[in-house]
Amino acid sequence: MPTTFHEIPRERPLTPLLDRANTPDELRRLAEAELETLADELRQYLLYTVGQTGGHFGAGLGVIELTVALHYVFDTPDDRLVWDVGHQAYPHKILTGRREQMSSLRQKDGVAAFPRRSESEYDTFGVGHSSTSISAALGMAIAARMQGSKRKSVAVIGDGALTAGMAFEALNHASDVKANMLVVLNDNDMSISKNVGGLSTYLAKILSSRTYANMREGSKKVLSKLPGAWEIARKTEEHAKGMLVSGTLFEELGWNYIGPIDGHDLPTLLATLRNMRELDGPQFLHVVTKKGKGFAPAEADPIGYHAITKLEPIKPGANSAPKKPSGPKYSSVFGQWLCDMAAEDPRLVGITPAMKEGSDLVAFSERYPERYFDVAIAEQHAVTLAAGMACDGVKPVVAIYSTFLQRAYDQLIHDVAVQHLDVLFAIDRAGLVGEDGPTHAGSFDIAYLRCIPGMLVMTPSDENELRRMLTTGHLFDGPAAVRYPRGSGPNAAIESGLAPLEIGKGIIRRQGSKTALLVFGVQLNEALKVAEALDASVVDMRFVKPLDEALVRQLAASHELLVTVEENSVMGGAGSAVSEFLAHAGILKPVLHLGLPDYYVEHAKPAQMLAECGLDAAGIEAAVRERLSTLPA
Repeated sequence: MPTTFHEIPRERPLTPLLDRANTPDELRRLAEAELETLADELRQYLLYTVGQTGGHFGAGLGVIELTVALHYVFDTPDDRLVWDVGHQAYPHKILTGRREQMSSLRQKDGVAAFPRRSESEYDTFGVGHSSTSISAALGMAIAARMQGSKRKSVAVIGDGALTAGMAFEALNHASDVKANMLVVLNDNDMSISKNVGGLSTYLAKILSSRTYANMREGSKKVLSKLPGAWEIARKTEEHAKGMLVSGTLFEELGWNYIGPIDGHDLPTLLATLRNMRELDGPQFLHVVTKKGKGFAPAEADPIGYHAITKLEPIKPGANSAPKKPSGPKYSSVFGQWLCDMAAEDPRLVGITPAMKEGSDLVAFSERYPERYFDVAIAEQHAVTLAAGMACDGVKPVVAIYSTFLQRAYDQLIHDVAVQHLDVLFAIDRAGLVGEDGPTHAGSFDIAYLRCIPGMLVMTPSDENELRRMLTTGHLFDGPAAVRYPRGSGPNAAIESGLAPLEIGKGIIRRQGSKTALLVFGVQLNEALKVAEALDASVVDMRFVKPLDEALVRQLAASHELLVTVEENSVMGGAGSAVSEFLAHAGILKPVLHLGLPDYYVEHAKPAQMLAECGLDAAGIEAAVRERLSTLPA
């Protein structure tokens, strides 16, 4: 069984076996008897590297043995291994030629936090959102069939990802086309496991064997000639399996279900995977693992150790400098508002697609459990569920990350907006999110929200503005959205009440001359710094939709240059709304749009990403000065 570690090593551990397994080819040269020691070394090395860089933690520790077994049994990269919920893939990265680069994990120009096709031939499919692996692996299996190739396709899904409807759509289709593929469900106590015991392990070995498969097919041929005999035998087999394993659903979908087996038992994993590799048709292996396995604190608190920050160096005798006070996280402001508004309005309910901790719904879920709904990783369902509630007088608040709302865009339009229903979207992680990279960035929400008729779209510049906008959206007659970033705000004083804002009204924060900076969101403080150097006006626009057209008209009349600033795609964003209004009104005025460029901004620290996009004070000032230099004197 795996060795259990109790602390994260600060010094690089000795890993003599891992040193001989830099690639899967090298791994497959090791004796099978060496693999359990290798797994212990891999686990300890993962602890060390994530301690150096920070990053996702518990899920990777839970798939050490599974990762070793998959690369040992399958001929990767020729056999296609597709990971779901990509934060499981750190051990995979270590075993596929990136061990020495793991010190750059999630850093600018370093190893990405998730599998990326451009990073390694072993990363067969880019991952960010969950529940995509079965569809992708099915596509690869169909491609292999069309090309006459015998290569295998394996999807590893887990950490709750099987709760999404997309996974079941793929399961249904794969059985329909009788794809030769394997799905491994990594059931890590965050999903649908039954207790693992010796009987189910023994049964898994039998059911996955070629002998059993041949006997089953032979019996089918014989019994099919007897009226009703095969159907009776099939029902008997299904009943026997159903008493011992949880696979009846998957069997009904047309999959050969095996398991559950212990995902930390390497000999059983290897034997079962070897057997299943030789079977034709859709194969489903259910392995039970423990998130955080092998690191005692993570085993005890899998949610708290989902990810960690890097270990700071120990400096004996040094007094730590006092930290500069920072404001509360925007998600914490939302969580407090939700509790406060729920106390005032019994119609309010909170909905989240499996992000209770991330969106700070913990206190609400404990205080109002009957009004809290976690729908699992099912964003489409979350939005239509809210729509159904709103039809009958409930006031739903959907707490969702910007990048995850993209997955429910049709429901946002068709089920909520077309019917003009009272649903408030609290859109967290808007803008750049740092080390998780482009798959997690909320780069497009302003653009994809402002084109929807009847939608109220707000961009707070600080914590208090967020609180007031949430109230505004809650009271609004129709669909409303408040988008706010990851992390902390500027520590603005937060009013205790629940006062709304006047809809569609911006506010001038600094009066200057010649240049007006129209800010949509949290770049307001950066804009104020620039304004001091340029004597510019600064306007907190607050509302993307409806746009404060009277204020834009006023600014255009009193300034030579308008500059829009937003942490959103510059194409189709809030700045585009300003230019569209000016064009419609026949107002000719130079406008400079600053926002996220027309490419995917790669992972780095948030400050580095903003600097790259020219959205820090230095970048804004440089862009404005350059544009001013082109204006007629």
